[in-house]
Amino acid sequence: MIKLAPSILSADFARLLEDVKKVESAGCEYLHIDVMDGHFVPNITLGPGLVKSLRKDVNMVFDAHLMIENPDNYIKDFVDAGCDLIVVHQEACKHLHRTIQNIKSYNVKAGVALNPATPIETIKHVIEDVDMVLIMTVNPGFGGQSFIEGMIPKIEELKKLIDDRNLNIDIQVDGGIKPTNVDKVVKAGANIIVAGSAIFNSDDIVKTVNLFRENASL
Repeated sequence: MIKLAPSILSADFARLLEDVKKVESAGCEYLHIDVMDGHFVPNITLGPGLVKSLRKDVNMVFDAHLMIENPDNYIKDFVDAGCDLIVVHQEACKHLHRTIQNIKSYNVKAGVALNPATPIETIKHVIEDVDMVLIMTVNPGFGGQSFIEGMIPKIEELKKLIDDRNLNIDIQVDGGIKPTNVDKVVKAGANIIVAGSAIFNSDDIVKTVNLFRENASL
């Protein structure tokens, strides 16, 4: 069974809590919190203060995707704001293992994200220390991009690595995922699906969420 993680990047920030409560009511398990600094990616989004304001009214798993430089400087802030899972980019960490250990020292889950051009090889020596790997299926920085088909073999490669080592690690995918292609990434091995505009911009969120689940099980 997949878990859905609507991306806050596509929510209406003027009605943010209202939008988040809609996806929570629709049964989505995770809230994917896109944190961008304008340096690692060409966009700026939100900080821990906004996360903290949502936390008191939302019971979903808070999944902080730190698309930022020097993520170690902000891990504690996002944990204190109420995040349950902190995901950092392999490309942004000089000492990835140390950063993973930093995250886990706060008793939250740790994840590592890989950009489309970053090979699985770069994390094979630390994968046993993480709870989740996020495969970017678009280049990070903006919502509404088209899914990169070439990421399917990459998801399959990651799934094989996890299975060969008999590990219990989630595979999350983020970027251009819709009801019409969710089956591809699930068949490849993904089990946590990030979807932004496909969910938040739909006319009927409950119907769209149910369609994701139906198509994922085909």
